[in-house]
Amino acid sequence: MIEPASIISDFWNDQLVEHDRQWLFLVLLGIVLSFGFIRLSTRLMRSPRVPWWPGSVVSEGGLHVHHHVFGIILMISAGTISFAGFAVNPIYEFCAFLFGIGIGLTIDEFALWLYLDDVYWSKEGRSSIDAAVVCVLLLGLVLLGTRPFELSDGSVGAVLLSIITVLTTVFAVSICFMKVRFWHGAIGFFLFPLALYGACRLGKPASPWARRFYGERNPDKQGRSERRFPPDRRTERVKNRLRDVLGGSPEDEYLAKMAARSEQDKGG
Repeated sequence: MIEPASIISDFWNDQLVEHDRQWLFLVLLGIVLSFGFIRLSTRLMRSPRVPWWPGSVVSEGGLHVHHHVFGIILMISAGTISFAGFAVNPIYEFCAFLFGIGIGLTIDEFALWLYLDDVYWSKEGRSSIDAAVVCVLLLGLVLLGTRPFELSDGSVGAVLLSIITVLTTVFAVSICFMKVRFWHGAIGFFLFPLALYGACRLGKPASPWARRFYGERNPDKQGRSERRFPPDRRTERVKNRLRDVLGGSPEDEYLAKMAARSEQDKGG
């Protein structure tokens, strides 16, 4: 009978340490655990069934301290220790895990720093869940050895070509994210034609790109975007179900469910 400890030890030594991927694995593990914990915590906070669960961190002056603040502090601390050269095993591995925790706490509020508004439990807040899934997917691909591009250290021309390739890829992927075409951007980071395709296509009607370049500036494109991405289309319904499972439903839907459940309890 194979012991679980032996399986974990073999995986750590043969699959991770052997290929110098243990630090990236710890970053990924930190992201998954911290994102999962903070999403569970925020869902328990708003649930009337769990009144004993601690609430948000609020200062004496009434300021709500968002958890991405703690994530940023963790990333700064872990990164500084690593870059300063103070970290040696196992401290370096601990820093990698802390850095992952910081990313998880920060990316859970991706919508806050994208929309510059507290939209955590709104429909726009679902972009935080999309961003977390994309982040985990990208790190998972890198952990498996996939590289989005090769950086040349040969001739000056080859180096310049590498830099242009990197900048072009990042530019196209950034436009995809601004248009809320997350999957085009995530997969396109490793398959550039897909990122270029997503960057050239219409942005979603509520995306930062649409707010900047559509709307009153270009009502024709805004109308095309709304017709192309109706809120009730089948793919969006499937995505929303998955988002609800991972991160909880938006506030208006949650309150409607709670009201309906309360009516049922009264009737019963």
